[in-house]
Amino acid sequence: QVQLVESGGGLVQPGGSLRLSCAASGTIFSPNIMGWYRQAPGKQRELVAVTTNGGTTNYADSVKGRFTISRDNAKNTAYLQMNSLKPEDTAVYYCNLRLLRSAISYDYWGQGTQVTVSS
Repeated sequence: QVQLVESGGGLVQPGGSLRLSCAASGTIFSPNIMGWYRQAPGKQRELVAVTTNGGTTNYADSVKGRFTISRDNAKNTAYLQMNSLKPEDTAVYYCNLRLLRSAISYDYWGQGTQVTVSS
């Protein structure tokens, strides 16, 4: 059974930084994708950033140049470095692990961690 444990959320002032961590455990095979999604109150969950085990990354336009996703394959851990944070970044951030098979993908989610950007 795959489990994702997130950490690093909290309250930060505009312009500040936070780093989120997501450690995955269980039966994890490759190829796979680890990523971060977020959901603000009253809004749909949206992609923030994803990265493959091969190092390919993809970012939402709203965070390009400010956020950086990385991963440690040996530790099955993903990170999201968030710089120049804005109030509109306030949301619950969820870690995602997608395990890729021949024709079926399996998604696992963390419990979510609150990020609040406010003065």
